[in-house]
Amino acid sequence: MTNWKKIFLATQLGLFGMTQSWADTVTIQPKLQSLAELSTTAPATRNLTIQEWQTTKGSKVLFVAAPELPMFDIQLTFAAGSSRDGDKPGIALFTNAMLNEGVKGKDVVAIAKTFENVGAIYGNGSYRDMAIITLRSLTDKTKRQTALAMFTQILAEPTFPASSFTRIKNQLLTGFEIQKKTASSLLNNEFYSRLYGNHPYAHPKEGDRTSIKAITIADLKAFYQQAYSAKNVVIALVGDLSKQEAMNMAEQISKALPQGDKLDTTMPPEQPKAGVYHIDFSSEQTHIAMGQLGVTRNNPDFAALYLGNQILGGGTLNSRLMTEVRERRGLTYGIYSEFATMQAAGLFKIGLQTRAEMTEGCLTLIKQLVEDYLKTGPTEKEVEDAKKEIIGSFPLSNASNASIVGQLGVIGFYHLPHDYLVNFVKQIQSLTPDQVKIAMNKHLKIDDFIVVTVGPTVKQMAIPAPTKVKQAAVGVPEH
Repeated sequence: MTNWKKIFLATQLGLFGMTQSWADTVTIQPKLQSLAELSTTAPATRNLTIQEWQTTKGSKVLFVAAPELPMFDIQLTFAAGSSRDGDKPGIALFTNAMLNEGVKGKDVVAIAKTFENVGAIYGNGSYRDMAIITLRSLTDKTKRQTALAMFTQILAEPTFPASSFTRIKNQLLTGFEIQKKTASSLLNNEFYSRLYGNHPYAHPKEGDRTSIKAITIADLKAFYQQAYSAKNVVIALVGDLSKQEAMNMAEQISKALPQGDKLDTTMPPEQPKAGVYHIDFSSEQTHIAMGQLGVTRNNPDFAALYLGNQILGGGTLNSRLMTEVRERRGLTYGIYSEFATMQAAGLFKIGLQTRAEMTEGCLTLIKQLVEDYLKTGPTEKEVEDAKKEIIGSFPLSNASNASIVGQLGVIGFYHLPHDYLVNFVKQIQSLTPDQVKIAMNKHLKIDDFIVVTVGPTVKQMAIPAPTKVKQAAVGVPEH
């Protein structure tokens, strides 16, 4: 499996990219002695023993003991994403970026050196639903105490220094100028805007030039006090820790945070009006995004939709969209579809690039492929092949401390059951073609599609006739 396919799968299952390494292995496997030991069955998914409790300050904690390596990971997941920006778009991302820029007695360089000197790694990220702060450290007592003390001070006493504020603001403003010249940024921003209208998901996470210029340090401090509170966080811990050690860490972190109230859940968006929207842009190709509102992260149909999307366009060369649009027509280098799930309704999206003069024909073809798929449903073979692909890749979702702590953050934030990962595999295994067809038709309506194109306005041409897909000779490796 290619790396980009692994990343796509991990993203769909709820993993989030961090500024830390994901290379550590949770379980140490015996060395392979012979090729005869290789099995054709999918690797087993590790059953995680998740322990949950609440700190005295009201923080939810999820913990998995992983004593195989002398290290631990912490992820704090706050309901502090861009959906909380209010009338200051970009403030959530700006605040998240500023937290480790300074504490009393230390600037950003001194903070980084403190972590580096004990082999610890700090990470952060800001998304639409959430903001994330992470720490990876060795469990050696001295190193652990130093790393955790620095981590806690960042959470408790961020100073939001003026020099860093100016630097990050200028970086954001420069980014907006680059976005104006980037077709993919224009496409993504317009698609979200058309899909979500006045909903908090509609605006870019980075905000816009006007909103960022207006944000002050006082605004960041006020957002921090409101959104980074003990009751507004899920604390996930994984590693070589006893439960008591994990409880002590969680208490230390929870007590350091502001003691405000938990923020309300993001409200559902209104159903948008279907339509086709074009942004004229000087380029050889047209960038296309098409889709509709999707489902929430805890929707009971998610497994069926995930399997159904895998067959339609979920990232493999054998998907229907890749086969028909790329392989048989040569209209694009790559095309994908996805269900991006969030706290409120997420989205279903198909994305690709094609030659500008083929745009209309390509859109017609894709809509017909989706209609045909919804009408006939997947075949038995498509379902079985997709099951093997998903189940064979699923152990990646808990193959390392970092991936497990990310999963715990998702489980805690979206209020999923502790056995969610195991049950997801069982649901995938039990699905029939009819069940997949019913779920896809329940949640996808081609008449609801919003289509956004970014590219030049040129005379359209007929798309090429389909060609037969070449089959690789048996026993001959593909290159």
